[in-house]
Amino acid sequence: MKSVPCLAQSNIPGLAVRQGKVRDIYDFGECLLLVSTDRISAFDWVLPTPIPLKGCVLNQLSAFWFEYLGVDNHLITTDIARIPWPADFDPRPYKGRVSYVRKAQVVPVECVVRGYLSGSGWAEYRATGKVCGIPLPTGLRESDELPEPIFTPATKAQIGHDENITFDQVVALVGGPLAEELRSLSLALYRKGAAYAREKGIILADTKFEFGLLGNRLLLVDEVLTPDSSRFWPADQYQPGGPQPSFDKQFVRDWLVGVGWDKNSPPPPLPTEVVEKTRDKYVEAFQRLVGRELELPEA
Repeated sequence: MKSVPCLAQSNIPGLAVRQGKVRDIYDFGECLLLVSTDRISAFDWVLPTPIPLKGCVLNQLSAFWFEYLGVDNHLITTDIARIPWPADFDPRPYKGRVSYVRKAQVVPVECVVRGYLSGSGWAEYRATGKVCGIPLPTGLRESDELPEPIFTPATKAQIGHDENITFDQVVALVGGPLAEELRSLSLALYRKGAAYAREKGIILADTKFEFGLLGNRLLLVDEVLTPDSSRFWPADQYQPGGPQPSFDKQFVRDWLVGVGWDKNSPPPPLPTEVVEKTRDKYVEAFQRLVGRELELPEA
C-alpha cells in the first residue's frame, strides 16, 4: 500500500468547525461534513502521534456498514464530487476520509451491545454479578460468550469516561417508547453485524451505536462497527479466560501502560513500531470485513 500523509488536523476555510477526539465536524447549514482524521485517543487523551490511514478506515468501514445494515441513517454521501465544497477548495486530500450527513438531534445515550464479557462489563460482573443491572450466570470467565447479547447503555459524557446505566435510567432520560426502540434496534443491528463479521473470521465482542432524531425519524449516526467503537477479535485465536488479541488500538494501550505513563500528564509520543502495528490492525480489519482495498486520499 502506498504511503499517504497523516491527517492530524483538517482545514476547510470559511466553515465553522467543532473538533472531537478523532473527527472534525464542519457545518454546511442543513448538513454536516465529518472529517475522520488520523488522531488516536487512549485513556481519554488524544495522543500526540497520529496513526496513518486510521481515518480512512473509520470513514469507509462506517459507510460500508450503513449500507449493509440497511437501517435509516444520516449518511448522504462519501463521494467528494457530490459535496458542496467552498469555492476554490481542493478536496482531493480528503478523499476517503469524509462523510456528508444529515443533521440530527443526537439521542443522549450510548447504545452499547455486548455479546461477550469484556472491558467495563467484565469489571462490573466481577464486582456485582451484573452488567448495567442485568443479572448474568455465575462462573463466567473474562471474554466468555454470553447466553445472548445484552443491551448495556451508557451516558454520553462530554469529558472523561462514559458511565454504564440501567435500562430504567434510559427510560428516565428519553421516555419508554424511544428507550424500547433503541434497545430492540441496537440488538438487531448487533446480531446482523456479528453474524456477517463471523463469516469473515472476526468476532464482534461488543459495540456502541449512536442514534439521532430528525423529526420523528430515528437515524443511526456517527460511526458504525469500527475498531474505535467495537471490540473485534480474530476468531481463530479466541480463547476465553482472559484478554483477547484484537483489531484495534490495544498495541497503543499496552505500550502506554508498559512505559509507566500516569494517565494524568500529557501522553508521550508513540514509537514507530507501535504506530505501524496499530495501522496494520486497522487496515486488516477493514480488508477482512469489506473485501477490498482502502480508497486513498490524493495529493
